[in-house]
Amino acid sequence: MSSANPAGQTPNADRYLLRGAAVLGGERTDLLIGDGVILETGTGLSDARAAVLDADGLVVLPGMVDVHTHLREPGREDAETVETGTRAAALGGYTAVHAMANSSPVADTAGVVEQVYSLGRAAGWVDVRPVGAVTVGLAGEQLAELGAMADSRARVRMFSDDGMCVHDPVLMRRALEYVKAFDGVIAQHAQEPRLTAGAQMNEGKVSAVLGLTGWPAVAEEAIIARDVLLAQHVDSRLHVCHVSTAGSVDIIRWAKARGIKVTAEVTPHHLWLTEDLVRSYDPVYKVNPPLRSDEDVTALREAVADGTIDVIGTDHAPHPSEAKECEWAQAAMGMTGLETALSVVQHTLVETGMISWADFARITSATPARIGQLQDQGRLVAAGEPANLVLVDPAARWTVDPAAMATKGRNSPFAGRELPGAVKATFFRGHATVLDGALNTPYDFAGEL
Repeated sequence: MSSANPAGQTPNADRYLLRGAAVLGGERTDLLIGDGVILETGTGLSDARAAVLDADGLVVLPGMVDVHTHLREPGREDAETVETGTRAAALGGYTAVHAMANSSPVADTAGVVEQVYSLGRAAGWVDVRPVGAVTVGLAGEQLAELGAMADSRARVRMFSDDGMCVHDPVLMRRALEYVKAFDGVIAQHAQEPRLTAGAQMNEGKVSAVLGLTGWPAVAEEAIIARDVLLAQHVDSRLHVCHVSTAGSVDIIRWAKARGIKVTAEVTPHHLWLTEDLVRSYDPVYKVNPPLRSDEDVTALREAVADGTIDVIGTDHAPHPSEAKECEWAQAAMGMTGLETALSVVQHTLVETGMISWADFARITSATPARIGQLQDQGRLVAAGEPANLVLVDPAARWTVDPAAMATKGRNSPFAGRELPGAVKATFFRGHATVLDGALNTPYDFAGEL
């Protein structure tokens, strides 16, 4: 991507003319961006006030929306901050992220979610929508202040105890009933804790060979089966976090066929990596839910392609080095994902022919925005729409170097791998937060009227 301007002209700030970009991988089109929106699309466009970007060979997509990001702040700034995490998000092509509630203190009150929301606006790299906790302190004993968080400036619509399962069926029912008042959604971390006590990896032949306590698929599937029935019973919205097994896919497919209001996500790493990597005992591959079998990976890819799984959620989970550079049993669970998600999905689904770039936009932008009720995200790439966009070079190849990433976390399972696709530019509210593949400047929320 190169830029140029007519001789003698000075481009206006945040006014750009993209020449020859392939919208959703289709026909090449010029796009004129200004005043935070797409002003015009067509061929042969010109604007003396705009910075001209040569987008020949690039694909333009709506900015990506992550329904599952751990920004760690407040309280775990050694692992990540809202600033560093949203820098990583912008570099990865995201224009909005949902920040999970397992911070310290937990985001279980209006005060904490408003703090996270304010930190996101101060950073200015992407929209930050806090996810509120379902239960106080993630303890699974008492419902948190769901209504107060929904009415706060953060306007919380998604609630999750992610990292912990809401295992009490009575509490889960009450939560599903409560959020109906404001069309909220409960995002469940499906893990029956009594079936996973001391578990270290997927239960199967590999765990038996390695002598590690197994994490059975049924621990995930049993909770999903219970919760889709609860959602049907109270006619409320359920979202299933990080689906990882073929059996879970079958249950979700069954539920959708009956009109139950359930959506589901899969992580990029569960679309590619398998339990065989645990043979190395490298803690970078320790994650919750665990890496599963080849058969599970195949089922997950097929579920994305046929629409059973609705969205890609990174479950970006950065950790300080000491939490990962230790023996397997003591290592923290989790992987980074914001800066590699686009490339991994391109590799596993687009380049395999299972989905198109238009499908990519649906599962990484439009549907996540709908689930989280983000009105200005996931929109069409068309005149009059908000200019939350990403320019991708699908022909690029790059090697993952965790030390060069914006996130504080170095725990990428793709370190050293060559991946396809690179983000060349990210436009947030019409402002280029990323240009030529590098961070530019954040959006200035203070400038809003």
